[in-house]
Amino acid sequence: MPDDAATLSWQQVDYEGFEIHVAPSLKEGSERYTYVGYVCHPGANPKLPGHTVPFHADGEESFKTFDDALYESVHIGKSIVDGTHPDLSVLSLVTSGV
Repeated sequence: MPDDAATLSWQQVDYEGFEIHVAPSLKEGSERYTYVGYVCHPGANPKLPGHTVPFHADGEESFKTFDDALYESVHIGKSIVDGTHPDLSVLSLVTSGV
């Protein structure tokens, strides 16, 4: 979870037995949006190491509207849960029992 998480407006989506938490926000010095997020088991403490699979928009990726960033971040979270994301997986959450 990012250090500035307290200042973000988090949205939660329940999906396939996991929680997807996302926070779209304006990019600094821009009129475009970006996002951060994480996937976890219901009720997990995101401040504890190993309890989440964090993700964020890649590099210079940005979105015209808050809703576009929200849609994409939830889509990425779902791909992590589904096992279709090329780099991230919930396997560590499942095997660690967290």
